[in-house]
Amino acid sequence: MDIDRFIEHLRELPDYLGQIVHVERIPPRAARWADVAQPLPERLREVLAAQGVERFYTHQAQAIDAAHRGEHVIVATGTASGKTLCYNVPVLTALLEDPLSRALYLYPTKALAQDQLRVVQGLTEPLRRVRAMTYDGDTPQGSRARVRRMASIVLSNPDMLHVGILPNHQTWAPFFRHLRYVVVDEAHVYRGVFGSHLANVLRRLRRVCALHGAQPQFILSSATIGNPATHAARLIGEEATVVEEDGAPSGPRWFVLWNPPMLDTARGRRVSINTEATRLLTEMVKATLRNITFTRARKVAELILLYARDTLREWPALAEGITAYRGGYTPRERREIERRLFAGELLAVTATNALELGIDVGELDATILVGYPGSIASTWQQAGRAGRGRKAALSVLIGQDDPLDQYLMRHPEALFGRPHEQALVDAGNPYVLRGHLACAADEYPLTPADEALFGPGYARAVTDLVGEGALELREGRWFYVGEEYPSRRVSIRSTSSDRYLLLDEGNNHEVLEEVDAATAFIRIYPGAIHLHRAESYLITRLDIPRRLAFARAVDADYYTQPREVNEVHIIRSLDARPMGAVAPFFGEVRVTQQVTGFRRRRQYTEQVIDEQPLDLPPYSYETQALWFEVPEAVQRAVVQEGLDFGGGLHAVEHAMIGVLPLLAMCDRGDIGGLSTPAHPDTDRPQIFVYDGYPGGVGLTRRGFEAIGALWRRTLEVVGECPCEAGCPSCIQSPNCGSNNEPLDKAAAVLILQGLLAAVGDAA
Repeated sequence: MDIDRFIEHLRELPDYLGQIVHVERIPPRAARWADVAQPLPERLREVLAAQGVERFYTHQAQAIDAAHRGEHVIVATGTASGKTLCYNVPVLTALLEDPLSRALYLYPTKALAQDQLRVVQGLTEPLRRVRAMTYDGDTPQGSRARVRRMASIVLSNPDMLHVGILPNHQTWAPFFRHLRYVVVDEAHVYRGVFGSHLANVLRRLRRVCALHGAQPQFILSSATIGNPATHAARLIGEEATVVEEDGAPSGPRWFVLWNPPMLDTARGRRVSINTEATRLLTEMVKATLRNITFTRARKVAELILLYARDTLREWPALAEGITAYRGGYTPRERREIERRLFAGELLAVTATNALELGIDVGELDATILVGYPGSIASTWQQAGRAGRGRKAALSVLIGQDDPLDQYLMRHPEALFGRPHEQALVDAGNPYVLRGHLACAADEYPLTPADEALFGPGYARAVTDLVGEGALELREGRWFYVGEEYPSRRVSIRSTSSDRYLLLDEGNNHEVLEEVDAATAFIRIYPGAIHLHRAESYLITRLDIPRRLAFARAVDADYYTQPREVNEVHIIRSLDARPMGAVAPFFGEVRVTQQVTGFRRRRQYTEQVIDEQPLDLPPYSYETQALWFEVPEAVQRAVVQEGLDFGGGLHAVEHAMIGVLPLLAMCDRGDIGGLSTPAHPDTDRPQIFVYDGYPGGVGLTRRGFEAIGALWRRTLEVVGECPCEAGCPSCIQSPNCGSNNEPLDKAAAVLILQGLLAAVGDAA
């Protein structure tokens, strides 16, 4: 069906109530070509020609030329722009020129590495002596020595590099000695805690390579982000050439913003986003528009599949052409779904962001995004799964009851007309760095010269490790003297090595997963419903001294929400921005959280079933924060209007947390906050917004740097929301430990207006 006609068809449906709030038409783009400066080996040209590659897009040629010049490279272009050639061509050129050369490809998931293995083998098999193999947790023990010995290109992931390859680098000595290239695919994924860990893993990799006499080049492949040069430098520790002008062609694209209609304007209640997604998916299937529906939760993917099949029960052939795709399925199940999708056997797939990355899904007509994915980069990654090459495509973003989603529904220019967010990484986070220095010392003793590699936090971290008994100084070098392999204690997807084991009572106490101690009390408290691989588990007991939690599988029609009290104390200010009558600060704070109880809420209706008290100890950690004092004149203005000043501060805090992801690539769950009319450290009204991870990863630093823009956008979110007294679309937070009490929307508007007036042009 013609896409314009399909959009009109949606408007003609009986239950259409003006959900389409914006249609962005993006014109097609012609390909731009360029020649590479250095002629490629004849055999490689033949292999590429056999796959239909006779010439290169401009960004491909630029990247290949930079790699041939010996430069590190980051390619930050759109989905399906042919970024794999940007690293495969230089790598294969090197392997043909020197058969002893080696390359390491890192992908964020095992599934993506397996998918890309087929692509790489399509290029290497005709070259005979060049072999590409995967090395990850699924590689049989009996095959691992063969991979080390024979693979010219090893495809792996950061987890395996961290825990399996670097600690055993002596057995990989021939590979490291000849390592020429390291490829980091989907580099935009490595941000926040995960990115900070990878930055240290890559520094350890460079250190091990130098030990074996190699200095590999890095080629990074990324979605479009706002700071590719800085991001690459933070990840690999060296400058990289940026290639970001996309020369690949693209077909016409229609991007629709779809806002569920109001059920109760005063309370800000809308029709369920899942109901709207089901309606769009089934209409696309009836129109034979092959699509992926992206959801943010595994259970929602399954729910929409259930709803869609029920809606299409009168068309059984269509209903059978829909399936779900998410984590929790076996690798065999996922591979089969990928195959059927690529072959055109499926009409639609409901998926989590597991399909956002570069797995080849063939030619699709449309994508549905059930809620804003959290960043502009992810939005375009998901939308770009349809309409590859010159094919036309439709993408629909459905707004959920969230400040950021509703802001975008009212301000399409914030999605289509502004730069991408910055990917934030902090390799010097002391909670992250300390663990990796222990790993590095275990791989090879540390020396003072390693400070240049690991950065200014090196000396303090080494001193701390010596004090903890993990390192011992001998003849000017620090040796690891701990009792176990440190890499096994350092989880590269969290900031803490202190973790709880979650055990399944109904399955011989099998370990379900590990939970970071920093978040344990808000995730696995007694009585909590915990989702694991889309299954509900009831937490029955928490053994704090032994760091164990016990759970049993249940069929629950409710979910749980912790209630907590927070304290924030200022440790030190690192930066300040005097702006008229307001002076925002950035610095280090100590956050103390205590879960005091939890609510049970009915799924989908949000009805509160009951509240239960808890007696858990407090948990404290140091992190980064921005904070500011609200001027006394603004406080007087709020009180004179008969409004709740404390409720206004609380509402501003919530709304700022909801809007900050516009400026930094993060989720609102990565950020915490506190507001009070009289903070004990200052005896003044303060609002704090802090990184929700020990040590911080730079999220609130970005908010501090753009505080004026953050206030303006927050005011737009609150002031433009049509609700009367506040709702989930503006000032209510799903993570609020005090049950969203007190909140005062009108007071929040006055406070934000007062802040902007007080700073004037400085904002």
